[in-house]
Amino acid sequence: MAYKVAAVAISALSVFWAAIFAFQGQTLLSLGQIFLTLLCLVSLKLANAGRVTTSLYLTQLALLTYVLGLCLIFDVPNGNLPRVSHIFLLPLALVGYINFKSNRSPIQAVLIGLCLLAFVALSSTYYALPFAQPIPDDIRIYGVWVNSVIATALSAICVYALQMEMERTDRLARSLSDALWNKEFNLHYQPQVDRNGRRIGAEALLRWTPTGGKPVSPADFIPAAEQAGLMGRIGYWVLQTAMQTLADWAKSEETRQLTLSVNVSASQFLEDDFERSVLNLIETFGVDPTRLKLGLTESVMVANPEIVTAKMHVLRAVGIGMALDDFGTGYSSLGYLRQLPLTQLKIDRSFVQSMTENKRSAALVRGIIQMGLDLELDVLAEGVETREQVNFLTQSGCQAYQGFLFGRPMPLADFNRPAAAAAAA
Repeated sequence: MAYKVAAVAISALSVFWAAIFAFQGQTLLSLGQIFLTLLCLVSLKLANAGRVTTSLYLTQLALLTYVLGLCLIFDVPNGNLPRVSHIFLLPLALVGYINFKSNRSPIQAVLIGLCLLAFVALSSTYYALPFAQPIPDDIRIYGVWVNSVIATALSAICVYALQMEMERTDRLARSLSDALWNKEFNLHYQPQVDRNGRRIGAEALLRWTPTGGKPVSPADFIPAAEQAGLMGRIGYWVLQTAMQTLADWAKSEETRQLTLSVNVSASQFLEDDFERSVLNLIETFGVDPTRLKLGLTESVMVANPEIVTAKMHVLRAVGIGMALDDFGTGYSSLGYLRQLPLTQLKIDRSFVQSMTENKRSAALVRGIIQMGLDLELDVLAEGVETREQVNFLTQSGCQAYQGFLFGRPMPLADFNRPAAAAAAA
């Protein structure tokens, strides 16, 4: 919201100044304002298409460059009027900070720092480039007031948006804590199949539907749970439920050979007693540990490599499988494959979905599959949606698949239905 309001406001302001400068015969300045308007419109289009982060990076870098040029060439302070264009760097930094809270990217941190550094430098000096062409005071006197009001209003809107986001996060954290007590969480199961299309297992996916409300996307509530320190408790509930599922599957000839993959967050895995709690649950439910797979992302690996390795060896010693999830999208290192007791590589859906159209993605997928086979690791492709993708993966040597083509995530009763039907037949 803050970003879109700021983009619309800057677009409108740019159109206003483009007209003023054109009327005054300031062609270069008028063209600069038109460029700024077009930039904001392109950024809004990217944001509406869901590419908010890309749009933010583009806009922040372009606006930072534009404001620096404007201040050092045209908006030159003198004894009568101060420089004013630089104050737009404050709402720009605030918008970046709002994005940084949910996307802690080094690129975003650098852009925020540059905006603040430029603001301080431009506020503290009268410096201008030697070839500066100051805007006449009879125009700047209006710009001082108009730009100051607009920039202050934008800053206020950004602060309000930041406050709303913090309140939303707090409400979400309290609701998540209540959800455990009210039993609002449930697991959905997405089938995993072999090269012949036979079910070999499932991935357990956490879902949350508040009482009397609509389902909340995991992309929203899982980061909030991490931030609130609740993933340990929620993750333990997931493991308990998964163990109960494995215990139930073991009672049927049709399901006892299925494996169940459970994703584990970095904060949960690094808890002091994590491995002991997993082993206790296995003993309590009496399940075969070789039927359980723990999915770890590369962020877990870089958190504390020594501790992670030690915990993985303890769990592998009893037969629990270890899958490296979303391989290739994070802090990929061949050292992980050499040092850690992994049993499976999962090819990220972003590679799978683009491999039939992008030669580089196709080469990466083939490389990952061959590397996994050479290291005697199972290789599973996520996000498989078409037969064309299956054919490519099969020809490349992939051993297992997961995606909408073979089944969407579903409640346990729906997942068990094919097995029940086969048993009846």
